Amino acid sequence: MASNRLRISFLGGGNMAAALIGGLCERGFAGADLQALDPSDACRANLASRFGVRTVAQVDERFLDCDVIVLAVKPQTMKEALVPLCGKLTTQLVISIAAGLRMADIARWMGGHRLLVRAMPNTPALIGAGVTGLCADASVDADGRAATARVLEAVGSVVWVADEAQMDGVTAVSGSGPAYVFHFIEALEAAGRGLGFDEATARKLAIETVLGAARLAAASDEAPGVLRERVTSKGGTTAAALASMAEAGFFDAVVGGVRAAEARGRELGIELGRG
Repeated sequence: MASNRLRISFLGGGNMAAALIGGLCERGFAGADLQALDPSDACRANLASRFGVRTVAQVDERFLDCDVIVLAVKPQTMKEALVPLCGKLTTQLVISIAAGLRMADIARWMGGHRLLVRAMPNTPALIGAGVTGLCADASVDADGRAATARVLEAVGSVVWVADEAQMDGVTAVSGSGPAYVFHFIEALEAAGRGLGFDEATARKLAIETVLGAARLAAASDEAPGVLRERVTSKGGTTAAALASMAEAGFFDAVVGGVRAAEARGRELGIELGRG
């Protein structure tokens, strides 16, 4: 694992796997060092034509001859998908991007293989703008963590958490977070249409405002609350809007929603890990 070269096999060739493969290729990874397994003929053909990677319909010796295996199948089908790997893994680092699944359950389905990292990317990873929460099993060394970061940084930034229980929080804040932002854009766009703007103009005003505000927050050393205060003149239009939102419980609704997502994540982890 100390070598700069990484040979990576993807179990599953869907959208997130394709995003990772594309990001890795853009960062100089050779197509010959990447391979993907997927039962869909169309999916395999797409990956092979776009990125020049080897694709297979089932696990073979060459698929297992790698440094890293990325588990990119749906959580509901993970147990079945891991059957061909059970008892066959030795030194491979395994990275799971399946939402909700606990490392203990994944390791059990792999026959006790513990060189495992749990990852929670979000959908902006599809355009290289994601953020991924990462948590490693204690058996993963510094080289393994560095290799994991190299793989996931191909589609954005990464954040490490020490306690796997926090991964439900990562899911609630950033995994589900894009949906909250899209919902806010929906509301802002609807308000614009209600004020007489046509659909295209209202959408552009909403999206560009959210995009610009996020970029400003990312570029600033100041907290979002400080940035908010700077836009809010006493007795002005922004103050009137924020007062109305506060009266409607906007802030508490967002916090409560995230907590509900975190609680559901814990429940799903238990449900998905049965068997």
